[in-house]
Amino acid sequence: MKPAVSGEGVKASSALGVTCPAARKARKSWLKDPRTLAYGMMFPAFSLAGLMIAMLATWPALSWAEVIARVVTVHEGDRLTIRYDGRSETIHLKNIDCPELKQPYGKQAKRVTTAFVGNREVVVRSLKRDRHGRTTAEVVLQDGRNIAHELLKEGLAWSRPQASEDRSLGDMEQLARAAGKGLWSEPNPVPPWKWKATKRTGRRYSN
Repeated sequence: MKPAVSGEGVKASSALGVTCPAARKARKSWLKDPRTLAYGMMFPAFSLAGLMIAMLATWPALSWAEVIARVVTVHEGDRLTIRYDGRSETIHLKNIDCPELKQPYGKQAKRVTTAFVGNREVVVRSLKRDRHGRTTAEVVLQDGRNIAHELLKEGLAWSRPQASEDRSLGDMEQLARAAGKGLWSEPNPVPPWKWKATKRTGRRYSN
């Protein structure tokens, strides 16, 4: 009788390179078939190429997700020019609208934004173009405070919650309204989008 071979013996034999006749036959046939051999040689190259393509495809999204930039100009409360990676870009603060400079509290909004970020390094997140072609982004201080949130709390901006999943924006605006802060101290503050529409209509009729 042949002695029984235990499981540990099989593992040891496999580790030493001892394989069964069927496995040796399959390996020989694989090596003899030139098409199979060529596929086996090409597969690692295809895998590497696919990995590189996937990395290149995701790289722009990763590089635009968050950047460190310096604020070089504050044009209005919600409009800044930042500089990063050797280039400048004008951005609008995401999900808010500050009063225009010629509106009540427009200059105050600009002053507050300048005090927070003027000529300072900030974290810029979620850079993208909106449906109007403007570049929008979140601007965050080094201590984690979001500039848009601070402007809302001071009553120097309207929220645009319909463009965001962050429902806390509306809550911040409501708290500032209840406290009569900033533009909410006015009896009937006019949102900038309505103010600009009125100006355009006036110019059209004057012409």
